[in-house]
Amino acid sequence: MSPVNNDPSNDAAEDRTRPLTRREIRARERFLETQNQEVLPPPVPVHFEPVAVPKPQPAFVPDYAPAAPEATTHAADLHDDGIHGDGNHGEAVRSQEDLQEHPDPAQPEVPLQPVDAVHPIDDTVQPEVEHYDVAHPDDVRHDTLHPDVVEHDAVHSYDVAHDDEFHDLQAHDEGYAHHDPQFDYGVHEEHGAHDLMAAATPAPKVPSKKVRRRRRLVALLLTLTVFVAAVAVGAQFLKPLLGMDKVSDYPGPGTGSVTITVAPGSGPKLVASNLQSQHVIADADSFVAAFTAAGGELSPGDFTFKTEMKNSDAVNVLLGKDSSKVMYFALSAGLRIGESLDAISKGSGIPLSELKALSDSPAQFGVPAQAKNLEGFLAPGEYRFPVGTSAKDILQKLVTATTDELKAQGVTDPAKQYQTITVASIVQAEGGQADYGNVAGAIYNRLKPGNTETNGLIQSDATVTYGLGTKTFHLTDAQKADKGNPYNTYANVGLPVGPIGSPGKTAIDAAAKPTANNYLYWVTINLDTKETKFSSTLAEHLKYVDQYNAWCAANAGRCV
Repeated sequence: MSPVNNDPSNDAAEDRTRPLTRREIRARERFLETQNQEVLPPPVPVHFEPVAVPKPQPAFVPDYAPAAPEATTHAADLHDDGIHGDGNHGEAVRSQEDLQEHPDPAQPEVPLQPVDAVHPIDDTVQPEVEHYDVAHPDDVRHDTLHPDVVEHDAVHSYDVAHDDEFHDLQAHDEGYAHHDPQFDYGVHEEHGAHDLMAAATPAPKVPSKKVRRRRRLVALLLTLTVFVAAVAVGAQFLKPLLGMDKVSDYPGPGTGSVTITVAPGSGPKLVASNLQSQHVIADADSFVAAFTAAGGELSPGDFTFKTEMKNSDAVNVLLGKDSSKVMYFALSAGLRIGESLDAISKGSGIPLSELKALSDSPAQFGVPAQAKNLEGFLAPGEYRFPVGTSAKDILQKLVTATTDELKAQGVTDPAKQYQTITVASIVQAEGGQADYGNVAGAIYNRLKPGNTETNGLIQSDATVTYGLGTKTFHLTDAQKADKGNPYNTYANVGLPVGPIGSPGKTAIDAAAKPTANNYLYWVTINLDTKETKFSSTLAEHLKYVDQYNAWCAANAGRCV
């Protein structure tokens, strides 16, 4: 930089050696307090991007001895207010100016940066600027500012490049003027500063049509993706509500092994619900439809299934069509103990002798003590057991079904249980199913004390033939008069010594809760329909016996 002489007159240079008076110092301070507020230009309304402002640092003042007075400044790069004082300055002022205008060459000079941002000036905070007085006592108005002092303003930092292109950037307002006649003010234009700040703020770029079109396409694709995802999620929530995710049948054949017990009297819906809960079938309703279409009937027993079977395969298990994998047999209501054991042996492969030995020791199965064998306690029905099931387990299953039915009807006393089973076996053999209640009521009427009509005799043909070991509808008078037959209810008062067959659930219920009536006689007049006639007197009963004989004459070979 080239030095600039700030003292146009020699008198002013000479007066620098004169010390300042107290009045001059106060006048100088009042002037600086007024002028420092106008040092920096007001903010220029130029659009710019905000940048980080470095923390203000105090101005650096080198500590060295005063040099020879010189009148050079940095006015060539950054002008002060354009004021040229012509007063006399003291020696102290000259020394301080030398320190500011000629820093120590050994001290590194911090390069100034171009102005990137304009910040509003807070009037409450004054720049930290050294005050220098001019020699003239009354007309001193000039303040010498060093660019470095301005750079370390306590409020904001303004960096100015030391370049000829921007040397006329002003530090005060363009319109400011001081009218002191002793000073000449050179006001510089600020177009350079405006151009500098405008160049430092690039204009925002407008996206091209291609970019805007690409953005619209991406937005459309994102919208479609969100819509499709929302539809997919909504469908998953709606499927259970609409039954869309309901599987009606498994593909089969299934895996594993599941044992399902069908209790006596269970209906297809109950069994289907149990199968579905055990994951044997997929849907109970579709299974019931398949079972009904097959025309099968449920039978009590244990059945072995696989998990996730086809409906048709599960139906075959219940109908015994899968007999190669289970032990299957069927017991009809009214069968005698020998007939029942023979059917079990054939269906299970268990020797008949083994089954008979177990039946002749009934106490181990929990039947009443009066029982001599398991007669009357082997519940009728269809049964399926896993291959390898023991004979005792099979018989216990059938006995438990009968005792459970007695308990369900409120018959819990063992002696009462034995009596009920005996009556039920006679009801099963003597009457049609629709008349079981009335037959049971007539039997109990005959057993009542003081009965003078029959004198306590049940007079059942079925009991006599059981004792004889035969099955016939015709008995001789000798057979009816034989008291040696413990099952002969014509000759022996009261019930026979035990059941005469296996009663079904309906007969057991009728014996446990008979229909109240005043009948003493009954006769089945049609063996096909099991139509039964009831009467209270012997004369009326004989009329119904004639109807039975007429039916037998019309149906040769049936009444033997």
